[in-house]
Amino acid sequence: MATIELKDVNRSFGKGVGQVQALTAINFQAEPGELTLILGPSGSGKSTFLTIAGGLRRPSSGQVFIDGQDISNLSSRELDQLRLNKIGFVLQSYNLLPYLTVAEQFQLVDRVRPKGNLSPQELDQLLQELDIDQLKNQYPDQLSGGQNQRVAVARALYTNPAILLADEPTAALDSVRGAAVGREFKMLAKKKHKTVLVVTHDLRLKEYADRIFEINDGKIKQTK
Repeated sequence: MATIELKDVNRSFGKGVGQVQALTAINFQAEPGELTLILGPSGSGKSTFLTIAGGLRRPSSGQVFIDGQDISNLSSRELDQLRLNKIGFVLQSYNLLPYLTVAEQFQLVDRVRPKGNLSPQELDQLLQELDIDQLKNQYPDQLSGGQNQRVAVARALYTNPAILLADEPTAALDSVRGAAVGREFKMLAKKKHKTVLVVTHDLRLKEYADRIFEINDGKIKQTK
């Protein structure tokens, strides 16, 4: 069964002559054990697609299913619980709290979600793989954009989610560190049977993908 499914999803913004159609008749499925890439230029609808797939934004019409459950009629609180327990997000804004060190970002997750997170040993291994283990006592404003990006990736993976949704997770990374993120995502899909969905314009990630889609002008098509 598909972990994420979109059926005839449309999303528009604005009204009247100012209305913009961001997504048009989107039909899509994401499966466990696969790393799926959504490619497209800026403004193509990629980020809108990802936020709708993860329940952060509601479609104008159509249905979104997560693990077979139609989330259209869930309350905001129910959606929060769904995301907390099943979905890890890596957003372009990083969403790191500026007054917490890197280590404290994970401690905060423990307070919100006390069970089911990575063990201390697993977290240390993850931080080493992403080359940020030496940054535990640093604050976000003391880090580069690429370092903050990798911390955001680690925090998303810390809850051991069944679904990982990432928006341009390698945009600020060089080739070596971008490849490390690509390998980590592929390992999660293959060895841990997770659903990994990445929207990006970074073509370096294509070699790690099981399936590739392109979004242009709000319409989606599969290319691999």
